[in-house]
Amino acid sequence: MSYPPYVLAEVSSPNRTGYLLFWSRGRTNQAIEHSATREGQTNFPNTMTATPNPYLADNFAPVQTELTSDPLCVVGKLPPELNGMFVRNGPNPQFSPIGRYHWFDGDGMLHGVQIQDGKASYRNRYIHTTGFRQEHQAGRALFGGLLQPSPNGFKNVANTALVWHHNQLLALWEGGEPHAIEVPSLDTIGSHTFGGKLASPMTAHPKIDPITGEMMFFGYSLVQPPYLKYSVVSARGELLRTVPIDLPIGVMMHDFAITERYTIFMDLPLTFRMERIQRGEPAFAFESDRPSRFGILPRHGDNSTVRWFEASSCYVFHTLNAYELGDEVVLIACRMENASVLGTAPGSHEGDNRAIGSDVPRLHCWRFNLNTGAIQEDPLDDRPCEFPRINEQYLGQPIRYGYTGSSAPTAMPKFDGLLKFDLEHQSVQTHSFGAGRYGGEGVFVPRPGATAEDDGWLITFVYDEAGGKSELVIVAAQAMSEEPIARILMPQRIPYGFHGIWVSSM
Repeated sequence: MSYPPYVLAEVSSPNRTGYLLFWSRGRTNQAIEHSATREGQTNFPNTMTATPNPYLADNFAPVQTELTSDPLCVVGKLPPELNGMFVRNGPNPQFSPIGRYHWFDGDGMLHGVQIQDGKASYRNRYIHTTGFRQEHQAGRALFGGLLQPSPNGFKNVANTALVWHHNQLLALWEGGEPHAIEVPSLDTIGSHTFGGKLASPMTAHPKIDPITGEMMFFGYSLVQPPYLKYSVVSARGELLRTVPIDLPIGVMMHDFAITERYTIFMDLPLTFRMERIQRGEPAFAFESDRPSRFGILPRHGDNSTVRWFEASSCYVFHTLNAYELGDEVVLIACRMENASVLGTAPGSHEGDNRAIGSDVPRLHCWRFNLNTGAIQEDPLDDRPCEFPRINEQYLGQPIRYGYTGSSAPTAMPKFDGLLKFDLEHQSVQTHSFGAGRYGGEGVFVPRPGATAEDDGWLITFVYDEAGGKSELVIVAAQAMSEEPIARILMPQRIPYGFHGIWVSSM
């Protein structure tokens, strides 16, 4: 059983967490039972805990039916060149949780919309991890979560993100191994360990070089040096090498970045210390008196070739991109002044950051001069935003455009629209989902054969809270302020979740 790298912080801490990331006709509605219960036969009682958990209510609540629906109703017109499958990962507990539930705890569920020749179909499937299968056989939850562990420990939930590499879709969770997923069925093939070579957990945010096809990833540990391991996978899917990287202490490292020649790690001061546990304090704390360190090493380098730069204290969950510009390495990411996601802000409720202004992410730029050692950092905009995406054909290369979710002024982590940043002209365009409508990460899909960086579409699920309905919206990236060019009506509610991907038709 794989253990998440951050669980010990909550094992010994009674504190609640602070703000999270942010954030027809025919056979339609035909339900196909797999491992989930049918709607109306939910595994969840009406009252799950003495205090209602907001991540088990409203559109954060799980759905209990696995569907296959075809065809779907389309409002507008799907682009004829848009052929492939949009898949989004997210937490969806199959049983009533043991103890207090954190949004990170839910079993991974994939929601997929396949688009082909102007028509669309939908399916959703649980990711069948070892822990999921054990609980399904028992008919109840067996494993605890971040806020309240159990004697059985923790399970790999595979609920965070997805990557497509060497013609294989992988479901990711930073505390353990990835899981291979069949496309388009979304059935789980099983754990993927690169032929037994995987020597660490795998980040939920690996990077694929669009030119060489190589995939870079890392895994981290909080309690056992080396606290970081860095791996490179060839374009053919072979894990070529894993090297240790020295850190002074275990930290939560969620993301990283690559350029054409370099890899950038972020040693940020959200630290894990056993001595805090011994004092009855949360093991995780944001140490604002510690600098943020950025390690830059050649892509095929090792610990001896890392060059560390120190900058002002901050935290970053997600990077937008990085690239080389003369003697400089440029990094763009969503930066926060503080981080209370893992219980470092006593009294704050899970998901409610209205009183924690320093936890709000905003787009930020760092420039590291490899010749002089100088660092320059600048805020790029003051709008709260998260889940940054780009046209990944430009990953590691200079870019003009970046896209994020527009963080809503709500207690719970929601996006009320999408933002398009023009980094060259320092301007921002907004696409609003509409009143009472909230969505997720906007995945950029380039138009086949396009030559302009922003020629493509942003795709995401949107939920209408008044109507209780979900849809997949497709927004033209070159016309952000206009209505979606197409809306695909979903046969069931799609809970808010994490990260998605577009897999083009082969």
